[in-house]
Amino acid sequence: MSLTDRPTVQTALACLGVFVVQSVLGVLGVGVGAFALSLPLWVRPWTLVLATYAHVGVAHLVANLLALVLVGLVVERGTTPLRFHAFFLLAGALAGVAELLVAALFAGGTAVVGASGAVFALLGYALAGNRAVGAVGRRVRLDRSLTLGLYVAVALVLTIATAGPGLALVAHFTGLLLGLLAGRRRLLQSPDARPVVTER
Repeated sequence: MSLTDRPTVQTALACLGVFVVQSVLGVLGVGVGAFALSLPLWVRPWTLVLATYAHVGVAHLVANLLALVLVGLVVERGTTPLRFHAFFLLAGALAGVAELLVAALFAGGTAVVGASGAVFALLGYALAGNRAVGAVGRRVRLDRSLTLGLYVAVALVLTIATAGPGLALVAHFTGLLLGLLAGRRRLLQSPDARPVVTER
């Protein structure tokens, strides 16, 4: 598999490509708001896709790309490119929508842009979908409500640990929780793909 065939690299290139388009349009007076996810969703439905790949600036882009590479390379080992991209896009969109809905309840209107919700979903998948966690899960049986409670607690702790000003914390939490749940079910696992964590 060549470097550009890897879904993590393809996703990073998509983020870079969208950022280049943003930069060109920015010179023409079109701001990042044209790429941002906001309510009502039907006004600019294309942002359900674009918002996950768009970024506010270089620092935002670099931070998300570094996290994407660290986690994405692990997850892609156990799945197919199609499953990887579908999960990344769906998790990013759901995390963004969750951020908007919670903001609408408590703080009024907002807009969301960036890949962090999707990257947190990949992190959650890597945490819950690896063989080590699976082996523990087979030995320690928890019912569904306890498992869900544990995943909510893990997502909450990791979200708080990575919190900072201006970050979409609800999107981070939602993405991480989605990833943990998907990892537990191994939704991305492909029969012909390598496992997320190999045994020695």
